[in-house]
Amino acid sequence: MNFLKSKFTFVALAVVICGMVAAGIGYMPRANAAPAASSKSLIDCSKGSFHCAEVRLTLPTDPTPTTPTERGKSFNFELHPAFWFGMAMCDTQSYPELLSTCTPDSDKNIVDPAVSPRHPGTAFMEMQFYPPGWAPWPAGNSCAATQWCAAFNIDSLSENPVTGQANNAACLAQVGIEPVNFAFITRSGHPQPGSPPNPVNATIKTFTPNPAADLFMNSGDTIIVTMHDTAHGLQIVLDDKTTGQSGSMTSSAANGFGQVKFAPSGTTCKNIPYDFHPMYSTSSEKTRVPWAAHSYNIAFSDEIGHFDWCTAVTSSGGCSGKEGMTGDQEKTDGDDTFCFPASASTRVKVSGCLGTNTGFDGASYQPIWPDGNTALHPTPIKFSSPLTGSGYNVNYQRFAFEADLPRIENPAV
Repeated sequence: MNFLKSKFTFVALAVVICGMVAAGIGYMPRANAAPAASSKSLIDCSKGSFHCAEVRLTLPTDPTPTTPTERGKSFNFELHPAFWFGMAMCDTQSYPELLSTCTPDSDKNIVDPAVSPRHPGTAFMEMQFYPPGWAPWPAGNSCAATQWCAAFNIDSLSENPVTGQANNAACLAQVGIEPVNFAFITRSGHPQPGSPPNPVNATIKTFTPNPAADLFMNSGDTIIVTMHDTAHGLQIVLDDKTTGQSGSMTSSAANGFGQVKFAPSGTTCKNIPYDFHPMYSTSSEKTRVPWAAHSYNIAFSDEIGHFDWCTAVTSSGGCSGKEGMTGDQEKTDGDDTFCFPASASTRVKVSGCLGTNTGFDGASYQPIWPDGNTALHPTPIKFSSPLTGSGYNVNYQRFAFEADLPRIENPAV
């Protein structure tokens, strides 16, 4: 599901759909298409503030599914294919591919790229929540007609910016340059059988929701989101205070998480079982993911810039009709990809496309956001200020908003 790219991001520099790769920002320019993104950062320089955090989240609700194409009406799946909480992670097989070690939960990993490129290999974790009511996973972005689900994603980058090398062609063909470990949050804390999270061994089951195993949540539920490190990797716990159910996932080798071996001269793709740990101990402007367009580590992102309506969807998932909302339609263009007809929807019968909206004219760029008019618009995503410390009772010292405009407005990408 590497097409989930664009973001409005809140970033907690202390305590992400794929991480957006920098172009001309960081160690080395690279081309990689992606649209809009902005961030909010929390900054806390106290030890341990980075690798543990807790948030109280209220999942948004949707209007009634009747008259879904009424002018000005919107649903969560149209505004954002996902939203997520994020954290920087160690991955010694990821960019910049110059060191063989990464000390978990340590500020020894802070390296100024203006001084040296020898930063420990870095990945980025996105704890993603998926809205209900539209085309189902694995091709779409809904787990159920009326319930939310969530997944633990870890994005890596198989590139050495100093030599300009990427991973070998066979591996790039199999998992891409930005491979993703992916696991739905389950009630057992383990992936369902036959669904390994690592990108080399992942199966269709990895990306197929299972209501018998996965944690499903109702719109309007209050969720306590807890992220903390363990001996065998970062653990995320979702505690639904409304229903009393809970789910979790730990990014451990035992759960099937793994690195993609970086072997530019190789001919195969190899999984290395791996416990993924948080990279830093504190949070500051220096605790970065060096290959990402954003400067974040702890983050909240409202992933925007995807859905656009389509009046006629082709059998190959393209758009042969008009794009745009009712009353403001125009000829389809090149960014109308990953399209689904209304008949594919689990509840809200509307046709549209999920690809990156490089034209900046899709649903999330229209005046149809939460505004109190719940007959036409969803309720907002609401979450508390993240808390850190051993008892999750310490506020972060500062926060900042960030927009990666040099990345998204670069005419070369």
